[in-house]
Amino acid sequence: LENVEIKNIAAMDFYKGTLAGKEVVVVKCGIGKVNAAICAQILVSVFGVSALVNTGVAGSLNNDINICDIVVSTSALEHDMDVTPLGYAKGVIPEFKADENLIKLAKDSAEEAGLDVKIFEGKVVSGDRFIGTHEAKVYLRDTFNGDCAEMEGASIAHTAYLNKTPYVVIRAISDKADGGAQMDYPTFEKKAAEHCAKLVEEFIVEL
Repeated sequence: LENVEIKNIAAMDFYKGTLAGKEVVVVKCGIGKVNAAICAQILVSVFGVSALVNTGVAGSLNNDINICDIVVSTSALEHDMDVTPLGYAKGVIPEFKADENLIKLAKDSAEEAGLDVKIFEGKVVSGDRFIGTHEAKVYLRDTFNGDCAEMEGASIAHTAYLNKTPYVVIRAISDKADGGAQMDYPTFEKKAAEHCAKLVEEFIVEL
């Protein structure tokens, strides 16, 4: 980043500057849906961003998607929204569709970045829970047809929807969201994050 200004809001540091000649705001939202939604709303309300791009790591729910591969969201859904005792279906809040132009740009940027991994389009499912058992993985895959699981993307998508702001979630796979997740995550998290960073840098260049 060049010409950086740092503003601390809600215990988050927002880095505003220019990257590849574009005005951007970069921030680490922290873990979980509440942190992510607050962060996204600040980006819209305070900084007036024209799009939200969320990146990070996720667990794979799709057997075709392996560790270090990248998932570009077609949509996002909150899997832990459950009011079935009141007669509603699980995940009663709908899927939030990602912006098609941003999806294409993310996929093209992954190719331009020269990452030696596979790129998938898929559904991101989010909840305030680390998915680390085979049973939980099967449940999310079979119930919601999810492709990867994490803890922030859908709340950012929800915020984007309410503010009529285009969004896309880009996630590198750090683990298989099963019985080995606790061992795989610390091993592959750094590598997956590096892939995301390279992709997003190229994304900004191509934007």
